[in-house]
Order: sequence, then structure tokens, then C-alpha cells
Amino acid sequence: MSGGFKGFARREWGPLFTTVRTGLATRHWRAVPMTLAAVCLTALFQVVQNQDWGYQPVQNIGSVRAEDPLWLSLLRTPLSLFVPALDLPVWGALAQVLLVFGIAEICLGRWRTLAVAYLATLGGTLYARVGIALGPDSPLGLPAGDAQVVDTGPSAAVVGLAVYACWRYGARWTGGLVVVAMVIEVVIKPNLAGKEHLAAIFAVLVLIGVQAWRERRQDGGASRPGARSWKPPITS
Repeated sequence: MSGGFKGFARREWGPLFTTVRTGLATRHWRAVPMTLAAVCLTALFQVVQNQDWGYQPVQNIGSVRAEDPLWLSLLRTPLSLFVPALDLPVWGALAQVLLVFGIAEICLGRWRTLAVAYLATLGGTLYARVGIALGPDSPLGLPAGDAQVVDTGPSAAVVGLAVYACWRYGARWTGGLVVVAMVIEVVIKPNLAGKEHLAAIFAVLVLIGVQAWRERRQDGGASRPGARSWKPPITS
């Protein structure tokens, strides 16, 4: 039993763990400068938005609601990724950003990490508008009141990055577990945040599908028997 689990762990997490360990051992904190900046920015927004004088400025530059004009939402989206939800413990958001962004930055590279994070966030942001247009009677719809609810902040990016990194490094069961957990979240508590997480995952799955199709074309449509789909680290 123990040997079977060790074999599974080696197959599932070995490439990911080796890449992260090597990156941290050789470069230390220099392996994750973007992640550290993201953690500091998220903490700064949390401190500022909890001040009487700071709440509105943070809302103005980084809070996205479906009732806002689309151009304004798109303008705010880059910073909205780092504005934590007011009703959730900030330490949870900081831990998620540190862990998932850190792993992604080492394994995927800085710019790809940012690109996937913003794609996931944008997927959630755009879904909110579609969901409200569909209305609460649709399985994919949202009540009109959700137009005034602030988007998810870092969590959509975290979920999207987790799924993408798991696919890229062959941790398929772990990536699937993340998806199942988000589905369960929506079933138990079908709110805007949970559905935006699923929208973020959908956006990333589309990206994965496109990249997998392109890689198959580049490989001539054939892969070596027993070959794993994970790739070596992508340098920034």
C-alpha cells in the first residue's frame, strides 16, 4: 500500500516538486520576485481598503462589478487580481497567492503566470455579465443583485493557475481534484464567487485545449508511448 502511494506520488507530483525544489535551491527568493510583489500588493490593498480614507480609492482602481461599464471593468481588471475580498480572512488569500503564484512562477515563468492569471480573472469577470443577462432562471444565470457584488479578487487567478500548472506538469488527478472542489463549492453555495471560479477554470481549459491541439500538430499528431505531457520549466 505504502509503495503504491509512493509510486503514485512520484508520478503525480514528481516533476512539479523537482522543478520547484531546484528553482528555490538555486535562486532562493530570486526565483519568485513577481510572487513576492503580488503578496505585498495584496497585503497593501487589504490594509488600505480597511481605512476610512482608503476604501473608496481601492474601489475606484481595483474593484470590478458587473454593473460597471465594460471599459471600466477591463481597466480595473489588472489590479482587481490583487484586491482581496473584504468578507474573507486576508491571510487565506495571501497564503494562496504565495503558494500557487510561487509554484507557477517557478514552473511556468513570470509572464506566462501573469497571462494565465489574467485570463482566469477576465473569464470570471465576463461571465458575471453573461450570468446576469441570463437571469436566475437559467442554470448558468445569476440574480440581478449580483451586479453590485465585487468580483472574486485573487481567488479566480489562483484556481486557474492551479489547474494550468497541474496540466502542464502531468498532475492530472490533482488538477481534477481542484475542478471537483470548485463544482462542490457551487453546489453547496451557488453564489457569484463560486460560479466565477468555474468560469475561470473554463477559460483556462479552453487555453489548455488550444495548446494541446497545437502541440499535437507540431508533433505530427503522434506521441511516444508512455510519454508524459509535462514540460520542462519555462524561463522568464
